[in-house]
Amino acid sequence: MNVYDFTVKDRSGKDVSLSEYKGKVLLIVNTATGCGFTPHYEPLEAMYKEYKDQGFEILDFPCNQFANQAPGSDDEIHQFCTLKFGTEFPQFAKIDVNGETADPLFAYLATEKPFVSFGKGLKSAALKKFSDMNNKTYGDKAYIKWNFTKFLIGRDGNIVERFEPTTDMDVVKGAVLSQL
Repeated sequence: MNVYDFTVKDRSGKDVSLSEYKGKVLLIVNTATGCGFTPHYEPLEAMYKEYKDQGFEILDFPCNQFANQAPGSDDEIHQFCTLKFGTEFPQFAKIDVNGETADPLFAYLATEKPFVSFGKGLKSAALKKFSDMNNKTYGDKAYIKWNFTKFLIGRDGNIVERFEPTTDMDVVKGAVLSQL
């Protein structure tokens, strides 16, 4: 099993088989428009523009399960991202990434590459506190700890690496480059 075995919904509710992305390097991200990490859209879009012609895709999945930081409709979220950050990479329908209603793709990703830590430093310690409070609701199905968790997928459809939102975007970019 790999990511190509999953089907997700686009912003209009139509099924999209991830097998459409076979042979590409993917960065799958759960996002939110009102999060402290929302500025990640800027380096994500820059990476997308720089590497999309080399077979790189970013798949954006808005999620409102973390302090209600993505409250808008799919269209409102898309409009915000395109107007504020100029995003052009594919954005899918808003999903849940935790709990009984978690999207199967994210349950799979997080089970295959479980959370290890947010790293060190004040930002990481603060995020851990908020994450722990938020994720008590989901128990053992708290797959994703916060917005802007990123999964790097190789051209073969297998998970290469998981990046928590506290991971420096230069590290993420370096890992993407290693797959291209």
